[in-house]
Amino acid sequence: MGAVATGGVRVLNDQLVERLGIPEPMIDAVAAREQQELARRERLYRGGRPPLDVRGRTVILVDDGLATGATMHAAIEALRQQNPARIVVAVPTGSPDTCEEMKAKADDVICAITPEPFEAVGRWYQDFSQTTDEEVGALLAQRSAPEESEVAQVPTADSALIQALRETAYPLAGSARDYDPLIGRIGEARFALLGEASHGTHEFYCERAEITKRLIAEKNFTAVAVEADWPDSYRLNRYVRGASDDVDAVEALADFRRFPTWMWRNTVVVEFVEWLRAHNDALPPGAEKVGFYGLDLYSLHASMKAVLQYLEKVDPEAAARARERYSCFDHVGEDTQAYGLMTRLNLSKSCEAEVVRQLVELQRRAADYTRRDGRLAQDELFYAEQNARLVKNAEAYYRSVFLEEVSSWNVRDRHMAETLDALVTYLHRRAGRAKIAVWEHNSHLGDARATEMGQRGELNVGQLTREKYGSEAVLVGFTTDHGTVTAASDWGKSAERKRVRPALAGSYEALFHAAGRDRFLLILNDSEAIMRQLRDPRLERAIGVIYRPETERQSHYFQARLAEQFDAVLHFDETRAVQPLESTEEWEAGELPETFPFAV
Repeated sequence: MGAVATGGVRVLNDQLVERLGIPEPMIDAVAAREQQELARRERLYRGGRPPLDVRGRTVILVDDGLATGATMHAAIEALRQQNPARIVVAVPTGSPDTCEEMKAKADDVICAITPEPFEAVGRWYQDFSQTTDEEVGALLAQRSAPEESEVAQVPTADSALIQALRETAYPLAGSARDYDPLIGRIGEARFALLGEASHGTHEFYCERAEITKRLIAEKNFTAVAVEADWPDSYRLNRYVRGASDDVDAVEALADFRRFPTWMWRNTVVVEFVEWLRAHNDALPPGAEKVGFYGLDLYSLHASMKAVLQYLEKVDPEAAARARERYSCFDHVGEDTQAYGLMTRLNLSKSCEAEVVRQLVELQRRAADYTRRDGRLAQDELFYAEQNARLVKNAEAYYRSVFLEEVSSWNVRDRHMAETLDALVTYLHRRAGRAKIAVWEHNSHLGDARATEMGQRGELNVGQLTREKYGSEAVLVGFTTDHGTVTAASDWGKSAERKRVRPALAGSYEALFHAAGRDRFLLILNDSEAIMRQLRDPRLERAIGVIYRPETERQSHYFQARLAEQFDAVLHFDETRAVQPLESTEEWEAGELPETFPFAV
């Protein structure tokens, strides 16, 4: 709408205000809020120093660029009140029209480049990340210290750590051997837990896939287990093993229709699934094929249906009993949230006993069912048994949702760890020592004991796997500083291509950004000095399927001790949004630059 400046100056973009019909009370409210922010910054930046006396002097006003010019106009008006001799406006880039209009307000105007179409200031920068209060304070302190030279560098508490990171981290330059150190660190471990800092970042999916391909080809990994529903993923498993009628990966992904669809229905997953199918097809006859499995528990109704379909083929009488037990959920239909709420309020009886009985019966009759068709029967039974286990755990999960938050989180992660254990046992029976790559969010795969999650009683897959398997599990985290991400603004809403704001000061992401490396791999036990310093708590960012930059600190950061949370970290300073198979208008349009239409 405009800009405010010292001395009560307020400049409005009248054309925009009129076109959007913004009411005066709203303008007043926003202006009042921004005046408070202006006062806060003046107190912080001045540090008790008085304003400069500019009377009779030439003042050069510098900004990152001119879009509408409202900010610069406000600054000029504020300065005119102090009677300078001349005001010179100097910017590296600006709208041609705005630069021309500014000549009527300033004594001299210098716009280095005036491209057309201009669109926004940020377009003309390679790095348009926001300057933090800490950076401003450090620069002002440096300039005001008379004993320092003009080019002196301000030491920071992290200077030694940043230098150590530069010396220790392995650069990722796009070479086929980039991940040699990580493959070496994983060694003969049975589990490679590969995280992500968001559910919608291209680089996280792509690089995780590249690492997994090498683990399969060089370390004989036998399965990929992901943060996805069991029945949806099992259709993919059948495709990659050449046991389905699906013609390609896109068709095999057809069951992934629950929000957020882009999490697995994206172009990187399609490419990886096709690679996996080709790899399996090229194996010699009788060789064990690599599988693809889901660990999550949201598919309550799909899993009940799968159990019934299995029993109808092998034991119709058992199917009738199962149908009767699962009918306990009929009164809420597909609304699992309603089931959880009604049982919590004692408005409906729990189905806990029924789902437990069904799982127990299926397990007791397992031997009878598998005698019939050998290995094929074992596969089908395992699939059905996991669905029955999922129904039991999902029922408990939806009942726990309306208790304390910790309870439902722990039910879910215990289920995923339990499913991983069952998968290990099953694959071991089939082909010997199972080795599994696990794809989930950092918040599930980083050891919860090293985070504030653990302090409030939460556990996760990373912690449970480490506790059970020790050094046979290698935990790998992923981080980014800025870029774009595919995410929604609220649960169930459309996918959008949102800008990821530069990392907050005091975060691991900001620390890695300061190291000045575009992409790097950090093996955390390579340097005891780094290990020691990265054991101190810092902020760490987590973006799920929802990204709310307006509440960035509250919604997307938590405290963690990185050196205890992961064994290795991959940092990609600038990342881009993963491409959904079905792009929405919102995704195609992308998010407007934060400063549009102003250059502030």
